[in-house]
Parts: sequence; structure tokens; C-alpha cells
Amino acid sequence: MLLSKVLLAAARRPALRAAVVRTPATRAVVDRFVPGESLDDAVAAVRSLSAQGIAVTLDHLGEDVTDRAQALRSRDAYLALLEALAPLRLGPAAEVSVKLSAFGQALPGGGHDVALELVRPVAEAATAGGTTVTLDMEDSRTVDSTLAVLADLRKEHPGTGAVLQAMLHRTEEDARALAVAGSRVRLVKGAYDEPDTVAHRRKKDVDAAYLRCLELLMAGPGYPMVGSHDPAIIGRAHELAAQHSRSADSWEVQMLYGIRPDEQRRLAAAGTTVRAYVPYGADWYGYFVRRLAERPANVAFFLRSLVTRS
Repeated sequence: MLLSKVLLAAARRPALRAAVVRTPATRAVVDRFVPGESLDDAVAAVRSLSAQGIAVTLDHLGEDVTDRAQALRSRDAYLALLEALAPLRLGPAAEVSVKLSAFGQALPGGGHDVALELVRPVAEAATAGGTTVTLDMEDSRTVDSTLAVLADLRKEHPGTGAVLQAMLHRTEEDARALAVAGSRVRLVKGAYDEPDTVAHRRKKDVDAAYLRCLELLMAGPGYPMVGSHDPAIIGRAHELAAQHSRSADSWEVQMLYGIRPDEQRRLAAAGTTVRAYVPYGADWYGYFVRRLAERPANVAFFLRSLVTRS
């Protein structure tokens, strides 16, 4: 937990960010988690995963924007992405995930309204293309704003997805509220450094909270999206799907691009709907550091790559 805390703090240190980004060996490691920086790289990853029977949700990397111009660039990047996806005709098998902090959510003096204004055309373009948007959840301070944007978008775009983080104390109540017909909800453990007052800190407590929330979502009439690489959790999800007579197209497993790819293919081949979370873009640092913080094995992988770099 201490290592994770240090890494998550590092995610927002500009000086350390600059040093890591400049290190040549870092790029080789990042390629495990991020297929590339360009739109073409993202589309190539979609084609590859689709050929393996794996759906995708695409994240144009960027967060914590500091001015409206940056937020506009985020909007435009997603509009270009949806335009590029259209010829593939994958429909809901290729959706997009957005972080509202990249759309100006934290801007002073009305950031919430700016984010809603700028994400709305992305939701409209997704609907026009036969797909949808999922609103990523960031740190606990953003939850109320993000859920309010969700409620607003769902008035015209009911397929807009939500993300809940099991580590937060409030999440069981949020899961109950969102476990309604047509509601797409991705449940994840959470990857932000949160205080004891709002979040479970011990792994066993987070795991237990995850399973409680998973049961609520799987028992409801919505569409649960099981965001986990944990075999025990995925196994439990299958048990709950059988218990509640869920068809294979009424829920899915989501895993990050580059994490357990063999298992993603195995699950898909066995009939489970699998969706890979595919990030792309130049602003990969924050995403990369959170992946390191989530699992010690990722840190070991990174350090081995630094030692053995050519």
C-alpha cells in the first residue's frame, strides 16, 4: 500500500513526470499498456482486437486540463475518433470512455457546466454512430459531478455508461441507485489515493466491497460491466450470471489493454463478452503510473525493462 501511495502521488508531480517521459526505456514499457499515441495506432488496435472477438472501449489519454482550449482539444479528439471508427461498422463493440477532467470539469467558475457542454456532442456523435460513451470515474471529489453529468446525458442518450469504484464507502448506495433497467455500469476497484474517511484502504476490504457491489449489479435489470483481472472476481461474476439467469449478452468482463491478453482471448472464445480498455495518445503518464500502482508485478516489469534496456 505504501508503494502504491508513493506512485499515485508521483502521478501528479510535473518534475518527475518530465523525467520519466524523457527516459527512452520507459517507452518500451508503456507500449505494453498503450498501443500508441496516434489515432491510427488506436484504430489498428481496434482492428486487431476485433479480429480476436474482443470488443473495445477507447480512451484518448488526458486529464486535469487547466484551460478551456485544452478541453476543446479533448472534445475534438473524441469526435475524430468516432469518425474514424464509423467505417469499421462495429457498433457498440467499439465505444469510447471519457474522463470529464479532460473536458474541463475542474476548471474554476463552472467547470461542471463546461464538461457537460463539451461532452454532449461526443455523446451525440456516438449515438449517431450506433455506439455509446462511458464516463470514467476519477477521484472521490468528482463523483457527484460525474453522476450529475451522467443523469443529464442519459435523458437523450440512455446507453451512456457509468463507472463505480468499489473502494469508496459510498459506492454500494450508488450501485443500488444505478442498478436499473438499461443502465450500463462498469465496476472497478479504484486506482486513486483516497483518505480513510471516504475509502477502504486494505485490499481485503476493497475486494469484499467489490463483491457486494457486484452482487447488487448482477441481481438488477441493468448491464453490469465487470472491470477486473482477478480470476476470483471473474469466476464469481460467472456464478452470479448463472444464478440470475443472465444471458451472455446481458453483461461483460472488461480488462485493460495489455493485461492478461491470453485470458481475454480465452474468455471470449468460451462465450463471455469481453471488452478491452484501450488508451492512446501522447499524455500517457498519469495512466501509466496508476497501472504501476495497481500491481507490484507491474513495477517489477518496469524495473526489469530499465535494467535490460538496449
